[in-house]
Amino acid sequence: MTYCVGMVLDKGLVLMSDTRTNSGVDNISVFRKMFHWNVPGERMIAVMTAGNLATTQAVVSQLEERTKQPDERETTLLNGQTMFNVVTEIGRLLRKTIEEAQKSNGDRGKGRFTASIIVAGQIKGMEPRLFMIYPEGNFIEASWDTPFFQIGETKYGRPIIIRGYDRDMSFEDATKLLMVSFDSTLKANLSVGLPLDLLIIEKDKFEPHHEHRVTHDDPYFDAISSGWGAALRNAFHSLPDYSFKTK
Repeated sequence: MTYCVGMVLDKGLVLMSDTRTNSGVDNISVFRKMFHWNVPGERMIAVMTAGNLATTQAVVSQLEERTKQPDERETTLLNGQTMFNVVTEIGRLLRKTIEEAQKSNGDRGKGRFTASIIVAGQIKGMEPRLFMIYPEGNFIEASWDTPFFQIGETKYGRPIIIRGYDRDMSFEDATKLLMVSFDSTLKANLSVGLPLDLLIIEKDKFEPHHEHRVTHDDPYFDAISSGWGAALRNAFHSLPDYSFKTK
């Protein structure tokens, strides 16, 4: 399984993903699910993937190859005029990859090769934008009414983000919020696991503002995990006690 989150702030974009993939409890591996490309001073684009690993790797490989051998007739990450153009092309590639995989596998392939993608980035002269692409290739864009997207195992970390999010929060606070969200997800679901990848894209900078891989021995994540657990226990014990006595 997977857990990825993309968040829009006034200051830019914050992305975090886990790296665990599994095909049963005895076949667990680590694969990167976050990728980014940039043209200094002109654009910064990142993607996070969830779903069938072969499908997502095929899409990312095609995107990577197009940046190395650009064709003027094709829209790529590096020549798309707008983020909308870029996301449209990624959606087309995703849909085509899934259709080809399902076709080659016949009835056995139906439902096996689905995947979803979060795309985040900014092109010079435009605002930072965040999108979520569905397996069918269609997509939606984040807004201030819906300022973050999740893909994968979303339910455990969502309530924390909803309660803690503020569009004018600092990158540091946004990172802390996502750390808590991921810690809660890791505690509740063994199919999501460390290491975690963090990427911060500052508005109008067109290069990674901050990148970090959170490993099993990361002291900050350990402090967040233990501190959040203690805070929850304290909050629970501070609530009024329930009584069985008849009033």
